[in-house]
Amino acid sequence: MYKVMLADDDYPVLELLSEEIDWEGMGFRLMGAHGNGASAWEQAQEEMPDLLITDIGMPEMDGLELTARLKELKPGLRTVILSCHDEFQYARQAVRLSVQEYLLKDTLDPEDLAALLRRFKASMDEERRAGWERSRLKALENETRDLRKERTIRNFVDQPLLSPEKWRQEAEEIGLRVGELSVLPAVGFIDRYAQVRERFSSGRTLRFAVNNVADEMLAGLELQGQHVGYDERTSLFLFAYKPSLKTNVYDQVREALRGVQSALSGALKIRMSFVIGTGCPDVPGLRRQLRELVGGTAQRFYLKDGEIAMKAPPEPAAGDLFAFYDRASTELREAIAGGDASVAEAAADYWIAQIGRERYGPETAKDWTLKLVLDLKLKLHSLAFGGLLHSADTLHKEIGDLDSLLELRDWLVGHLRAAAGSAGKAGSAAGAKRADVKEACKYVSRNLGRRIALEEVADHLHLNASYFSRLFKKELGVTFIEYVTRMKMERAKELLDQTSHTVGEICEMLGYDNQSYFIKTFKAHAGSTPAEYRG
Repeated sequence: MYKVMLADDDYPVLELLSEEIDWEGMGFRLMGAHGNGASAWEQAQEEMPDLLITDIGMPEMDGLELTARLKELKPGLRTVILSCHDEFQYARQAVRLSVQEYLLKDTLDPEDLAALLRRFKASMDEERRAGWERSRLKALENETRDLRKERTIRNFVDQPLLSPEKWRQEAEEIGLRVGELSVLPAVGFIDRYAQVRERFSSGRTLRFAVNNVADEMLAGLELQGQHVGYDERTSLFLFAYKPSLKTNVYDQVREALRGVQSALSGALKIRMSFVIGTGCPDVPGLRRQLRELVGGTAQRFYLKDGEIAMKAPPEPAAGDLFAFYDRASTELREAIAGGDASVAEAAADYWIAQIGRERYGPETAKDWTLKLVLDLKLKLHSLAFGGLLHSADTLHKEIGDLDSLLELRDWLVGHLRAAAGSAGKAGSAAGAKRADVKEACKYVSRNLGRRIALEEVADHLHLNASYFSRLFKKELGVTFIEYVTRMKMERAKELLDQTSHTVGEICEMLGYDNQSYFIKTFKAHAGSTPAEYRG
């Protein structure tokens, strides 16, 4: 009997298939029915099925990743995908996992599955008669072809080239005739990778999907092209050709890459940008080109989404971006404090455009932007601007996943807009209705690092100090001095929570001259000393 595994988080579907199909009568043994892919994968490692019937969307591990994992262990596995209507075309077009059939859950009829099972059994019986081992080895060869091709190219790019002739032979085994033909390489980058990655259960599933779509598209071209997945977000394309004055291979390659873009967009809703190298007649030249394309992070950083560009020579070092840091920090802080998201976005766009004009190194640009955002978090009051950022570790991870200036711009603007939105509500959150009192609250938030006198703020608002004092108390129910103290103590909490500054340093950062007074004030506000609060 052939072994069948069911995986679907829809219990009624599992129940229907388990009870309505005469598995044994049709020559099958139902070895397991699982509510998620992880459970199915765990059993499969102990006992592999011959047939997998699985839903796409499941918790812990989805059906596409489950299928990919099982096929790595058993390339000849038969698979039936259960799909909702809105996933159907995606399932058919996006992930060519050698799935034998798709069934729509909306119209699922056990008799339809029974008919499939009869066909599967007949074909599996025929394979056994024709030689199961030969069939299995052939399937294994097909499934591992991409892995061998990837390993060959990665070793070629990343490892020392000890023998060009030996590598040429390895290249011929994966269908690349270097030397006999010239090769024009290109590198492709998945745009907005962090967002794309969230739509797939794993990086491996994403990589598998991209490989299959790209390979299928290139197979239909007259121009001989090979696709190799270099890593989860990067692909290499190698186009073999005979140099000729009659045809422009660069135009042909550009058109081929547009086709890849169209296929990936239609099938996977993925955009990819490309950099095209120069034609290489020999192995050392090809290796040099590939290393430059893969290592061209600066050019990649400044590509627009979906752009197809020629490889550009390295640009001379730009000036010192950090020379503009204080000015940018001040402008962004003031934009946020004003509570107008459009002003904050315009300020960010100005500085992103400055980076784009000067073409600073990607790491410099990201370090500069990260420092801006981290310092804004420290300088702006946590209560009024609580929407600004996540933890420093989260920010480091987020910015590390950004590959382009456009992504960096969106990341910065997203945090600034959230901060400006919080700032705009700061006065209201404190209970203020009058515009002048709201402005006073913002003034306090912008100046927490020094002593703030009532007369100073009244003068800023062009109000009599006594009148302003009475007005403030009436609006917020606390005196101006009480409000300032509360804001400073909340700021002290944030600094204690998120920095390694000493109590003395925090005391100075908040404009206090006397550390004992600061500790006493903090304890009255928080119920513990700063040291006790930090724990």
